[in-house]
Amino acid sequence: MKLRRVVFDLMVYESVDELEQEDQVLMREAVKARQNAYSPYSKFNVGAAVLLDNDEIVIGNNQENASYPSGLCAERVAIFYASAKFPGVGVKAIAISATSKNFVVNKPAAPCGNCRQSISEYEIRQMRPISIIMSGETGEILKCNSVADILPLAFNSTFLE
Repeated sequence: MKLRRVVFDLMVYESVDELEQEDQVLMREAVKARQNAYSPYSKFNVGAAVLLDNDEIVIGNNQENASYPSGLCAERVAIFYASAKFPGVGVKAIAISATSKNFVVNKPAAPCGNCRQSISEYEIRQMRPISIIMSGETGEILKCNSVADILPLAFNSTFLE
């Protein structure tokens, strides 16, 4: 038996003002996007903003459905829309911000497993990392350099060959 340790760098910021300018703009767009989320069941609003290589920012927010599996998370709405609107344009970063109508979200909201897998597909396709910036309503902001950091053993096309 071998033991392998998986580690990654995680940047921790006390406020959006500590982020680099480009990341500040992206996070503010994610915060705006969450205001239009459709979350009548969970009351948990998530906004995402994707920064593309052409410097366009594409937003998305969670869209719920009474049949829960039919809804979509903000991250996938944003990245799928970015790919549809700007096919072939690479993704630099994605910012995610969450709030709730029931309580204060005081820690960063990380992408769910489905979103991590979807972002991973784009990262693999473009052959370079996509940084992920995460926030709640208040509290710290986290940034990692790649979805591979938070999904180190991702399923990918090599398993299908």
